[in-house]
Amino acid sequence: MARLAADPRTLFVGQTVRYGGQAMWPTFAEVPMDRRIEMPVAEEFQMGFCIGLALQGYVPVSVYPRWDFLILAANQLVNHLDKLPLMGACRPKVIIRTGVGPHSPLDAGPQHTQDHTEAFRLMLQTVRVREIKTADTAISYYEEALRGEGSYLVVERLENYRDG
Repeated sequence: MARLAADPRTLFVGQTVRYGGQAMWPTFAEVPMDRRIEMPVAEEFQMGFCIGLALQGYVPVSVYPRWDFLILAANQLVNHLDKLPLMGACRPKVIIRTGVGPHSPLDAGPQHTQDHTEAFRLMLQTVRVREIKTADTAISYYEEALRGEGSYLVVERLENYRDG
């Protein structure tokens, strides 16, 4: 996230980007607090807000700690962000970051461990989907998302954040 934060256009938007409480939290350590926007539990609003930021020239990194939260923003993602380029209107850049929750050592339960990556790959026409399965691909996928054209959905495996 520090590499993304080096670009002055980026803003980090989501739940627990300013305050701890989820596995991704340590990755924001080098992101300045004035570039983090903590959101309420209003997932669809968050995606719409990020689309608006992108239309104004920002590159929002929209953080949904689990797929189960991002699915609530599917309308904005599938019907708006993904379709704007097809309508010839514009090609906004939003980097969407989400995770698949682990089943061990503590099972987060059926509402926090779902993986909708393949379903969204089929639904999305212009938003590129990248799935990080190992740490060595994380930097290259996020750099591609920042430098590439249009929006990206980057899916992480939260079990990769375990200590030890």
